Amino acid sequence: MLYLDNSATTKIHPEVLEAMMPYLQEEYGNPSSKFYSLAENAKKAVAKAREQVATLLGCDPDEVVFTSGATESNNMIIKGIADYYGREAGANNRLLTTKVEHPSVIETFNFLGERGYNVSFLDVDQYARVGVEQVKEAAAKMQPLLTSIMWGNNEIGSLNPIEELAKVFEENRQFFHTDATQVIGKVPVDMSKMPGLRFLSMSGHKIGGPKGVGAAIIRKQSKEIYTRLTPLMHGGGQENNYRSGTLAVHNIVGLGKAAEVAETNLENNVQRLKELENYLTDIFKKNLTGKVKFNSDEQDKIPGLISLQFIGVNNELLIKKLSAYIALSSGSACSSSKPSHVLNAAGKSLEEVRQTIRITLDSKIDESDLKVFDKIK
Repeated sequence: MLYLDNSATTKIHPEVLEAMMPYLQEEYGNPSSKFYSLAENAKKAVAKAREQVATLLGCDPDEVVFTSGATESNNMIIKGIADYYGREAGANNRLLTTKVEHPSVIETFNFLGERGYNVSFLDVDQYARVGVEQVKEAAAKMQPLLTSIMWGNNEIGSLNPIEELAKVFEENRQFFHTDATQVIGKVPVDMSKMPGLRFLSMSGHKIGGPKGVGAAIIRKQSKEIYTRLTPLMHGGGQENNYRSGTLAVHNIVGLGKAAEVAETNLENNVQRLKELENYLTDIFKKNLTGKVKFNSDEQDKIPGLISLQFIGVNNELLIKKLSAYIALSSGSACSSSKPSHVLNAAGKSLEEVRQTIRITLDSKIDESDLKVFDKIK
């Protein structure tokens, strides 16, 4: 099968699996235990993974909080900040986001809105992107406690100007969070150059790591002072009291190794994805002129992600028909039962939504694998 749904999940990297195996077998210690070798070895493995993730993202190791994935990270950061700073009567409980966020952000904002928080959703352009001036105006007018804007859209692939937005929130001294799940390993990320970006979410299984592990990056207020938020899970106080629970050492080791591989291969990965994307879009333009329409922008986008419409063809029927040979999707794997809120917010009609498919490439694919699309007329 030709797997073209890499925005949903990726195949685990061989080096990642190799790194994980000892911690599923002989190195089974709990890093919260003390003194004996199994515990100390586990603790060292977690510390190494924390450094690997920090290197990839340009933050301090003690700003890396391991979670079960970006959905938990998003919930943890948004609910945690809202509760800690905005729950008291008269406190700033204003929250700002966009209409095209991942469901784990949209539904968290809806949840908080139902509980009395003042929640606002920004409109987006035809590529599901926000503008700097648009956000700057909204932030100045609303003075939000927290703003959450995704780095790269998981359905259309458009990149938001996160570095410029981070400057806006740094100047306004407001909390800023981004869900960077889709851009890690495909876009350079250096949080050390963006002090206004206080929080970031990511998942391991989007970068060749295992499922069930991710990270929440919670930047410190200063070198000595940690940012306070209400934990999503209380208990033994692991992860600097941010996230209690026994650490999944094997998954954390896998995430660390995946981060190391992503950092090492970033430039080559990006270049290869762009080459494959150009090769495939040329096939569509050559063979299906007038029969396909691209939703994705041609610039400022995630490399290797193509959103396009097969005009007059129902996407679900097409995906089902090709499912024995090609793995495709109609959009986000996290909201597959609903019409795309992203495409709707970007101004697409219901008909256009229902004829849209998403193709997400892997740098290890060969051009010969994509020649199957040459047969579509």
